Amino acid sequence: QVRLVESGGGLVQAGGSLRLSCAASGRTFSSYGMGWFRQAPGKEREFVAAIRWSGLSTTYADSVKDRFTVSMDNAKNTVYLQMSSLKPEDTAVYYCAAGFVRTLDYLRDYDYWGQGTQVTVSS
Repeated sequence: QVRLVESGGGLVQAGGSLRLSCAASGRTFSSYGMGWFRQAPGKEREFVAAIRWSGLSTTYADSVKDRFTVSMDNAKNTVYLQMSSLKPEDTAVYYCAAGFVRTLDYLRDYDYWGQGTQVTVSS
């Protein structure tokens, strides 16, 4: 079993930055994928960014590429999402996920989910 706890969400003005953290505990594996997803009101949950536990592979949604950076601190079992140049359309609940994923951006491959953290970007 893996427990994921997100933190770092909040209210920020457009153009600002936030860093989300996801601390993993329990049984983790070097072959895990760690993903960030988000869900806005009335919309489906969508992929944002992901990284292999090794840190050797990352992938991003086109909508956040060049603005968001995902990284891994293996010593702390923590994955980060650095978000810059935030836009109002980035407003959503952000979820961290983990699992033996074959494809990093495929939501259904993830087995474990955090409780989510709210990010609100004001215009």
